[in-house]
Amino acid sequence: MPAWTIRDDGLLVAIRVTPRGGRDAIAAGTEEHLAARLAAAPVDGKANAALIALVAKTFGVPKRAVTLVGGDTARLKRLHVAGDAAALAKIAAALYEAAA
Repeated sequence: MPAWTIRDDGLLVAIRVTPRGGRDAIAAGTEEHLAARLAAAPVDGKANAALIALVAKTFGVPKRAVTLVGGDTARLKRLHVAGDAAALAKIAAALYEAAA
């Protein structure tokens, strides 16, 4: 699966998370996933909450538009970002362009 998949109601995004990564940041990863560093520890859902907030900020959507759909306790997570799929895909592609 590519790092993101366009859906009718938004984007399905795969993200590899590194908790306790020093600061919150999201960037290009591999072809299969984006990479996120989180300051939060993976305790009591704090890292997942921080990831949702970071993804919402990065894609310019409210936190309620981001849903964790897979990988609740894993490093590799799948999130659904609701909104204009084409605009969201451009933002995801820009993360890879910035890394090039």
